[in-house]
Amino acid sequence: MTEYLNVDGGTLAYEVTGDSGPLVVLAHGMGDSREAYRFVVPRLAAAGYRVAAVDLRGCGESSARWPSYSRTDIAGDLLAVIRHLGGPAVLVGHSISGGAATIAAAQSPEAVTGIVELAPFTRKQSVKLADLRVARYRRGMARLLGTGLFGSVRLWRSYLDVAYPGHKPADWSDRAARIDDMLREPGRMAAMRGMGRSAPSDAGAQLGNVRCPVLIVEGTLDPDWGDPRAEGAAIVAALPAGLGRLDMVEGAGHYPHVQYPDEVVALLLDFLRAHARA
Repeated sequence: MTEYLNVDGGTLAYEVTGDSGPLVVLAHGMGDSREAYRFVVPRLAAAGYRVAAVDLRGCGESSARWPSYSRTDIAGDLLAVIRHLGGPAVLVGHSISGGAATIAAAQSPEAVTGIVELAPFTRKQSVKLADLRVARYRRGMARLLGTGLFGSVRLWRSYLDVAYPGHKPADWSDRAARIDDMLREPGRMAAMRGMGRSAPSDAGAQLGNVRCPVLIVEGTLDPDWGDPRAEGAAIVAALPAGLGRLDMVEGAGHYPHVQYPDEVVALLLDFLRAHARA
């Protein structure tokens, strides 16, 4: 059942599964909704966790139009949800919300006991010549840039075809149609373009201030980087020594938790057993 929380600038939608246990808050990437965790939520709840899946500002059932869409904004939203639900929580963020998780943990260590970042944009990005030699990176970046420039739902769907290399989930046709429909709602594409214009430098500046354990998960075939392993390792290196760990999901693109939920849930449960608190 969808619940709503009013925060400065709009209304956030979220759904809680599980009646008790340590709190885990799940945040998706841009152009998506909390349905991105549809394969993850029931497994975490069955393992004894109270799981809150959040629609980011501008996405899903949250209000569409907000003043801005930075990672710092998203971090504030996620902290508001954690506090509303009684926290503390382990915070799981994908892509843009991976960077937001970094900021939330650095700003409010009492509210966040650990963070998991799935294919995160958490550092200032730069294009390297070696990246341009990787075909999947060229294809993905061209489609992402086109989506941002033209606000095209068709180009975003084309990007998703690259971001899900190999097999797609069995429900992909229906899910992709729902994403298309969401992005055609008034204000939704503008919100996604606003997120796309938001640089991750605010998250990168906070990496050294994180004090809780961090798990970075990258797909080996993620088209958003020429070398996903190197990107994940660089995030770990920017954290205080000993806090970060990198795991790779073989064959996954930018959505490892959707393509390979068994592998990702296993990593999450291992992390939660060590770092979640009721």
